[in-house]
Amino acid sequence: MVLIRTQHLPISLPQAWEFFNDPHNLKTITPPYMGFDITSEYILNKVYAGMIITYRVSPLFNIPLRWITEITHFEAPHFFVDNQKSGPFKIWHHQHFFEETPDGIKMTDIVHYSVGFGWLGRLTEKLIVEKRVSEIFDYRFRKLEEIFGKQISGEN
Repeated sequence: MVLIRTQHLPISLPQAWEFFNDPHNLKTITPPYMGFDITSEYILNKVYAGMIITYRVSPLFNIPLRWITEITHFEAPHFFVDNQKSGPFKIWHHQHFFEETPDGIKMTDIVHYSVGFGWLGRLTEKLIVEKRVSEIFDYRFRKLEEIFGKQISGEN
């Protein structure tokens, strides 16, 4: 499955990078029902290539799971990529892009994901997971508008 989301925010590229470059801000833009907590013993306030981040999440049925991601690609202030090393997905590859625009920034998320398990996994993706991933990014969109405001012109 692939999810692509674009959002325009009325902030500068350095402001966007400062916010998204801090892994602790991920909890702020994740729905509370996810029970999202960073569990890494030591984590810097800035992402970098090779960074490993461990989390506890409850994506479905309030069942807590351990999730481990690695920042595999990083080019400040334009993009970074996190890949799941261990967790609820067989594949989770999340690309974060930031582009300056005349009215602020354009932020694009591209997520490739799969739960695995053959036809049963594909059915689960269609019936449950696709909707849940979309809900998480819908929440994120609304939360970012609360934090930074809505862009007056341009796409939203």
